[in-house]
Amino acid sequence: MSDLRDLYQEVILDHSKKPRNFGPLDHANHEAKGHNPLCGDRVTVFLDLDDAGMVKDVHFQGSGCAISMASASLMTELVKGKTVDDAKALFEQFHALVTGETDAPLTASADDMDRLEPLTGVREFPMRVKCATLAWHTFIAALDGKRDPVVTE
Repeated sequence: MSDLRDLYQEVILDHSKKPRNFGPLDHANHEAKGHNPLCGDRVTVFLDLDDAGMVKDVHFQGSGCAISMASASLMTELVKGKTVDDAKALFEQFHALVTGETDAPLTASADDMDRLEPLTGVREFPMRVKCATLAWHTFIAALDGKRDPVVTE
């Protein structure tokens, strides 16, 4: 079990130190900002959605703890190329995973959920769940065209 925890920590540290899809997206047509006032995490999510409802590209920028940055990085890798409906379903599944909802229906692919597995340890620390979900909530706000910043309190 210790080896598995070490692997999960390596994944989180890798994505937090070298986040994927980090920085502004010049051709973004959707954008939202998020803030976690409890720990100071801030994130902006930039999306390029096509007319058919496909996430053509997604980037983020911001600052925060390792969990927040790793979650945002993993999210951008996983939602790129998905339809809006599939991306929202992945969010719901991820949210259920980190909050410990065991009765949530399985709708996301097993591969996607396996890639998110390193973040599941946050469910033992409710304050850290907000770190792991901030970018995801902000992504959903961007999809829905919400202008008010997402705040996780």
